[in-house]
Amino acid sequence: MALADVVDLLVCPLCRQSFTVTPDERLLRCAQHHAFDVARQGYVNLLGGAPPKNADSSAMVAARARFLGGGAYHRIADRVQELVADRPHARMLEVGAGTGYYLARLLDAWPLSRGIALDVSVAAARRAARAHPRLGSIVADGWQPLPVADRAIDVVLDVFAPRNADEFARVLSDGGRVVTVTPEPEHLAEIRRPLGLLDIQPAKRDQLRATLSAFQQISSSTLRYAVSLTPAPLHDLLAMGPNAFHLTDAAMDGLVASVTTPVTVTVAVRVSEWSFPA
Repeated sequence: MALADVVDLLVCPLCRQSFTVTPDERLLRCAQHHAFDVARQGYVNLLGGAPPKNADSSAMVAARARFLGGGAYHRIADRVQELVADRPHARMLEVGAGTGYYLARLLDAWPLSRGIALDVSVAAARRAARAHPRLGSIVADGWQPLPVADRAIDVVLDVFAPRNADEFARVLSDGGRVVTVTPEPEHLAEIRRPLGLLDIQPAKRDQLRATLSAFQQISSSTLRYAVSLTPAPLHDLLAMGPNAFHLTDAAMDGLVASVTTPVTVTVAVRVSEWSFPA
């Protein structure tokens, strides 16, 4: 069970005590006897309540798996891998991990690393649990205190996901890094424009800098390339994210033409400028 390999990195969301795995590997139990079932698919739900209404559905997760499996974002994963290339023994946490695609790529590259995929969606956690044998999958809210021990993580990975800066600083080890992937204004422009989707505002860059102001940026690079999508992966691209809640089935079913669009993202690495109190 991959969860057994990362249980030392987790804490109980109710009392913040450390966990152990029961001998039958069916429960995580803390020193205060709070217990959480390990689902038969291999993930554990530490959310403590119902997921939000905008949590990814099973259909959205399946669309994401198909789209990412098609290779359109392979170059993003490659760039992330390049930027953490000196962390072969890392303990990693991907927040808003979805299917665990990016974290699994890192774990493939660094066989001595292990990681936690965290997502608020049960469907996503179920899928991520089988993404890699050294990946432990948990359901938790990235905006809330993370069920992760202080200073337990060497690399926090955040790809198009929520950024809880205070919690990132708390869970990072000394010298730990936050790796972010954020879209630039022209990202997927040839898809967003004809469908009337919201533009990515240039102010997003300033918002990211302000959110992560407690961290020092040590590298940043913008990745630009064109990707050609036939109707099936184009449909999956729209169905795998927030647009799935807004576009009608008729609008997505009407996507009959292939399209070439820019993929433009910035990948940045930051380190904490302060240490969490002991």
